[in-house]
Amino acid sequence: MPEKKHVVVLSGAGVSAESGLKTFRDAGGLWEGHSIEDVATPEAFARNPQLVLEFYNQRRKQLYEVEPNAGHFALAALQNHFEVSIVTQNVDDLHERAGSGKVIHLHGELKKVRSSRYPELIRRLEGWELKLGDLCERGYQLRPHIVWFGEPVPAMVEAMEVCNRADIFIVAGTSLQVYPAAGLIHSIPDGIPMYYVDPSANDTARARGLHILQENSAAGLPRLMEELIHTYKTT
Repeated sequence: MPEKKHVVVLSGAGVSAESGLKTFRDAGGLWEGHSIEDVATPEAFARNPQLVLEFYNQRRKQLYEVEPNAGHFALAALQNHFEVSIVTQNVDDLHERAGSGKVIHLHGELKKVRSSRYPELIRRLEGWELKLGDLCERGYQLRPHIVWFGEPVPAMVEAMEVCNRADIFIVAGTSLQVYPAAGLIHSIPDGIPMYYVDPSANDTARARGLHILQENSAAGLPRLMEELIHTYKTT
């Protein structure tokens, strides 16, 4: 029996937006008048931890109120025919809730928290609220398990290794402008089919060799799933 082809997906905020999750991009880069620098940097947490915790509490609370959309379910269904690895810039768990088994979170996970002093001490948060005074087992304040601006992206090494093994590459819901994630396209083997599902896809993406589906992920990913199954499936 031939091996299943390996589909690697790079997913971004547009995939989650289809489930109703708000993004910085939707709000013009602001959250209730605060810039990203106010709520998503280590300096912001040191300066005003209450504000930062409240920002992520509200994001987490909203996450409990939404469900995966058709795009998430299409990617999960691909597992019936291909080996599928998802590399996501999103911090929600909608891919997992839809049924995807292999998900690499480049920017962390909203439902997890970690020690502000010992980053290896990570745990799942019960409920949506993280408060000042919530401490790790070594007595230090817990913080969101999120990669903030200016921090390293530990999962990049694993993501690059996964991309190196791709037989088919899909980009969905991201502008390919946010680095280091956008650089993963350079880890894709030469000559493999690459697809781009996003309403803002343009000729620049086409020039990079991506086959474009210029629509949102909730509509485009199910259609692409059917095309891939028809064209490439090996079982």
